Amino acid sequence: MDLLMLIKAIILGFVEGLTEFAPVSSTGHMIIVDDMWLKSETFLTAHGANTFKVVIQLGSILAVVVTFKDRFIDLLGLGRLTKKTVNKQSRLKLTQVIVGLVPAGVLGVLFNDYIDDHLFSTKTVLVGLVIGAIFMILADLMGPKHPSTQTVDQVTYKQAFMVGLFQCFSLWPGFSRSGSTISGGVLMGMSHRAAADFTFIMAVPIMAGASFLSLLKNWEFMTVDALPIFIAGFISAFIFALISIRFFLKLINKIKLLPFAIYRIVLALIIYLFFLS
Repeated sequence: MDLLMLIKAIILGFVEGLTEFAPVSSTGHMIIVDDMWLKSETFLTAHGANTFKVVIQLGSILAVVVTFKDRFIDLLGLGRLTKKTVNKQSRLKLTQVIVGLVPAGVLGVLFNDYIDDHLFSTKTVLVGLVIGAIFMILADLMGPKHPSTQTVDQVTYKQAFMVGLFQCFSLWPGFSRSGSTISGGVLMGMSHRAAADFTFIMAVPIMAGASFLSLLKNWEFMTVDALPIFIAGFISAFIFALISIRFFLKLINKIKLLPFAIYRIVLALIIYLFFLS
């Protein structure tokens, strides 16, 4: 196995893990890195773009499961949370998570092929980065100063469904799943931390489901020769996602969305001016 290919896999795993749950678009960053930097025999194309992307996303999903393990155990009815939760009626319910998944899940199934064929390019990512950044800024400006929903256990069914609708924006590469859902949650009266927690929990089933379907479609790329690349990317994504999630959750209520929005706009301008103009 080519050492350079392993290094590229680790780099892309790093990009995926660091950006999957920050509101900056992991898919957009992976497309930009692959297209701008690793473009000599495009790495993702050469080794099964969808398959590699799915495998390293599974690393990020595992990081969320590890971070929220008690929460997922409770959602599945297999255990109890800590004493911080007063009673079971006040906890986030699995049905609320499912309600949040429906809108983007339906649209994703209907338009998956079109999105893969027409929207995975650096130019479309730049559009998503900028528009998504504007949406995030508006959420910070227009969201209530004193949110009624301070924790994820206070999320209502209406809020869950509305966040699910906002998640549909993330089907456009570059818009960002967490950017759209956290912004939507803030606009619906949730604190930034509550919206982030709900976003991460909701991401696991929708990403796992999408990953399963994509693996079935692209199973031929899971060859023995490619396995070291997938393993390296998976481990890299898991480690950096674990670090990124914990760092992000500690800061999100303090810094909110504006710094990420500024980063997205600056990144889009740099890519446009130095690579596309």
